[in-house]
Amino acid sequence: MPQVEISIGGRTFEIACQDGEEPFLTSAAAMLDIEAAHLAEQVGRMPEARMLLMAGLMLADKTAGLEDKVSETEGRMAQLQARIDTLESQPAPQPERVEVPVVPATVTDALAEIAARAEALAEQVSGSTS
Repeated sequence: MPQVEISIGGRTFEIACQDGEEPFLTSAAAMLDIEAAHLAEQVGRMPEARMLLMAGLMLADKTAGLEDKVSETEGRMAQLQARIDTLESQPAPQPERVEVPVVPATVTDALAEIAARAEALAEQVSGSTS
């Protein structure tokens, strides 16, 4: 069983842990050390047991807050998943028929005839002025 040396609040401790748990223990000790440092800044030197208790309580308070946020997030996620499931279970909407206005062929023919007459008149006018 490996032994890990950790430092919390300026005090060194040697802790035994399971193989492979050393990084987790070191990380947890670092978090506890940060809280102990905050306490030392605010209160000053205090007995080891009290310092560890207070630092542990501060971490527990942070953890409780995070658990509340996780619970809220899970609830919101469940609501959104239910909404997604509802939307996915509904049939696809029917396609809408869109009608585009079409110019009737008689109007197109009449416009082509008017354009041809206008061109003929333009030729006559340009031919008579030259």
